Amino acid sequence: MNTKLMPSAQAQMVRDSVLKAENLSKQVSSPEGSLTIVHDVSLDIAAGESVAVVGPSGAGKSTLLALLAGLDLPTTGRVLLAGTDLTALDEDGRARLRAQRVGFVFQSFHLIPALTALENVMLPLELAGRPDARSAAFETLQRVGLKGRTGHYPRQLSGGEQQRVALARAFVTRPAVLFADEPTGNLDSATGGRVGELLFELNANSHTTLVLVTHDRELASRCARIITMEAGRVV
Repeated sequence: MNTKLMPSAQAQMVRDSVLKAENLSKQVSSPEGSLTIVHDVSLDIAAGESVAVVGPSGAGKSTLLALLAGLDLPTTGRVLLAGTDLTALDEDGRARLRAQRVGFVFQSFHLIPALTALENVMLPLELAGRPDARSAAFETLQRVGLKGRTGHYPRQLSGGEQQRVALARAFVTRPAVLFADEPTGNLDSATGGRVGELLFELNANSHTTLVLVTHDRELASRCARIITMEAGRVV
């Protein structure tokens, strides 16, 4: 349904937009020739909004997420993150912006094996030069129920605990946008359910925009908006 907005409402939407994709396409070379993975996708995501990207395997969901986060560059189109055109930045510039404004949670945790849970969560704060890195990391681990596991290494933690450490690391910087790619994909249904609860609780408390790729329909249904992809297109 198209609803005509008053000028003040239009201004509010523009002001509150934190992530915008304009005519994004991504093509790669294959033995069969050029392959389009993402085709002419345009999105506008508001500050604080929760958005699930769903669709069959190979639909282009993870590629779209990588483009939105500036981990990959589109063949055509552009991405605006917090008003900055990611496609106009070099790799170092995109990395700096991600460090300042973005958090990530992946299916395979991506914790550093040689660091304790506390040190893993401290890392992005230390890279940002935060003097309160240890106390902020400890407080965030406490919020995810791991107060007693701060000195444990990833190998000493269960899959659910490792994902909670990853959530704490993602949220500790209070990012403008959190990108989550199949965050419960490696967990059993009960553990995945608890991690999902925590994800939305942290999201609400931090007023962070959440962009979630998932095959879990129940997890997707908790988002304010669901975007379905098929064969690289939003349908």
